[in-house]
Amino acid sequence: MKVLVVGASGAIGSRLVPQLVDQGHDVIGTCRSAAKTERLRGLGAEPVVLDALDAQAVRETVARAEPDAIVHQATALADMRFGRNFDRTFAQTNRLRTQGTDNLLAAARDAGVHRFVAQSFASMRNAREGGMVKTEDDPLDPNPPKTMREGQAAMRHLEQAVIDAGGIALRYGGFYGDPNDGMVEPVRKRQFPVIGDGAGVLSWIHLDDAAAATVRALDHDGPAIYNIVDDEPAAMREWLPALAAAVGAKPPRHMPVWLARLLAGEAAVLMGTEARGASNAKARRELGWTPAHHPSWRQGFAEVYAKAAAATPRRARANVSRATR
Repeated sequence: MKVLVVGASGAIGSRLVPQLVDQGHDVIGTCRSAAKTERLRGLGAEPVVLDALDAQAVRETVARAEPDAIVHQATALADMRFGRNFDRTFAQTNRLRTQGTDNLLAAARDAGVHRFVAQSFASMRNAREGGMVKTEDDPLDPNPPKTMREGQAAMRHLEQAVIDAGGIALRYGGFYGDPNDGMVEPVRKRQFPVIGDGAGVLSWIHLDDAAAATVRALDHDGPAIYNIVDDEPAAMREWLPALAAAVGAKPPRHMPVWLARLLAGEAAVLMGTEARGASNAKARRELGWTPAHHPSWRQGFAEVYAKAAAATPRRARANVSRATR
């Protein structure tokens, strides 16, 4: 197919493009900066500079490209720093998930493009009741923390719009796979504590596995939603010490809920104590996909951050092995 990847220069887009090319697809990749066009060309895509929030530019790009499929990976997460207010942090990404999605779907409809795959998110979204691992059919949180409501609404908007158009929404787990991703420095500086009992569950996915699932999704008809996560949803008290060890840091501090609520906000408390993870059973069954690169974050963290661990003293390297067993 001829595939238009919107946000092709991002963390997942830059891994998706080569996999699509390897599968024989012709790829047109968009980026917001002309400085990134040569990198996209090197990955095998025909580069196009595009702002997904510019409806007219989106219509013209889609009409000119005449793609068989559109993959919406546009976010504004590069160099992002987390703070108390998730909605402020994700404001531009929320716009891309609402206005940007609407622009792309309208352009797809005008151009007769019926195959559409879009990026969504799995963890920290389900109702905080019942089991700690949820499927795509389980209800979403009806009352998210105040500082996450715009972001949760944006993801609901994206998913509903894509489903209504007959497309596929992929709820990815927390991305890892880049040695310099945004989690590393706060963890290395012990700025990321285990909150309360650390029972909140997060689902992870290596970026290469996320890209492979996206390639698979293009071969399937919608409407559908899939959790694209690894095989081992894990509580914060498990994955955070392992990540700290993998980057050569001291074990994370522990913080009581009342203090975390005061210093970090309600969203951080949710992540640490109540968040639900996601099951990948549906994606395995219907897409025929498995997280082959790293079935579990336990091995993935150790491999991805091996360079960081190698730069630390021998005792810290030993901690990597113990924490990831």
